[in-house]
Amino acid sequence: MTKNARTLIGAGALIAVSALTLTACGSGFSSGDDATGDTGSSAGAEGGLTSSDSALTVLIGSSGDAETKAVTDAVAAWSKESGTEASVQVASNLGQQLSQGFAGGKPADLFYLSTDQIAGFAQNGSLKAYGDELSNKSDFYPSLVQNFTVDGQFYCAPKDFSTLQLVINTDLWKAAGLTDADLPKTWDDLAAVAKKLTTPEHVGLAFGGEYARVGAFMAEAGGGLVKDGKAIASDEANVTALDYVKTHLADGTFAFAKDVGAGWGGEALGKQSAAMVIEGNWITGAMSNDYANVNYQVAELPEGPAGKGTLQFTNCWGMAADSPNQKAALDLVQYLTSSDSQLAFSKAFGPMPSIQSAADAWKTANPELVPFLAGAEYAGFVPNEAGAADVVSDFNSQLESLKTTEPKTILDSTQSNLEAILK
Repeated sequence: MTKNARTLIGAGALIAVSALTLTACGSGFSSGDDATGDTGSSAGAEGGLTSSDSALTVLIGSSGDAETKAVTDAVAAWSKESGTEASVQVASNLGQQLSQGFAGGKPADLFYLSTDQIAGFAQNGSLKAYGDELSNKSDFYPSLVQNFTVDGQFYCAPKDFSTLQLVINTDLWKAAGLTDADLPKTWDDLAAVAKKLTTPEHVGLAFGGEYARVGAFMAEAGGGLVKDGKAIASDEANVTALDYVKTHLADGTFAFAKDVGAGWGGEALGKQSAAMVIEGNWITGAMSNDYANVNYQVAELPEGPAGKGTLQFTNCWGMAADSPNQKAALDLVQYLTSSDSQLAFSKAFGPMPSIQSAADAWKTANPELVPFLAGAEYAGFVPNEAGAADVVSDFNSQLESLKTTEPKTILDSTQSNLEAILK
């Protein structure tokens, strides 16, 4: 599962590398002269996929031992079943190691790939666009497919995903005299319960001071950063969203996690410095491992002026254009994104399956987390255009001063930055 100080950029381990800094390029490998020096590979019948006897290398960024073991075990099971050797490598700096592998002409065959990386690597020829070859293509949530579609090409299979929802300390909720009937349905409701929950010991609602959390309010207002390839940061909907957040930061009922002494929302909830937080389903691991004495429940975020809204985060299984054994790599991806594999991954380290056919089984196994999966129907996502990561990083820096800065000033600056990369 992925966290950037628990900011999810993609489910799986966090990769927050700007596409502007990508230096790798495809080496122009073609069949008969593979990147490992073998000469026995050939283009397969499936979409021009290469095929050879070469072993596969899978490069991942891991959130911890549970994720590493789950992926390693799954790859080993596929290898035994298929007869193709395959090994898993855990990157210490996934973006850097991907770039180095591409530049050196010896990339991993498969790898975790985040939404903010895909456009840059696609543009420089490093990736194989294999999405249309997937036998389970139609089973992926459409919004996840959109995450990994560049210039009309579906590049890679979403490996899993997460969404943001409202996570509530139920003991503090009850102590404030609140019941299930008070679960917020609108922004006004949220403001009202946050006020009741705020005491000298804890704030009503905390969340990260960054787009990957504040962006949920923007989505609920009908805004975002990019729509249909055009910058929309300065839209009035976003001004409305940031005005709402600023108002309640100022009255002390909302707070950024760092302002209550926490590195992220999960820590704020766990330390009980916030009664409610906006976080993703990766919070479950932290709560069970570090704050097992804190009781909590998950609810969908309240509707804003435009209705329901949240953000989703995902990684895909990227495939190297220079892989000499893409046919086997495709088979491995289909194994790893099957219902059985994804449900096993979910049990091991928490992400939600990226395929719709696994939804009912996941809900049965995780009834208390169903609001997270409900978000798949209306979630927006972080821009995946080349250079967007740098723009979002700058936006995040400006959001830190939202309490004392006019939202329009921040949004106009972000609009200009987005227009510069989208022109």
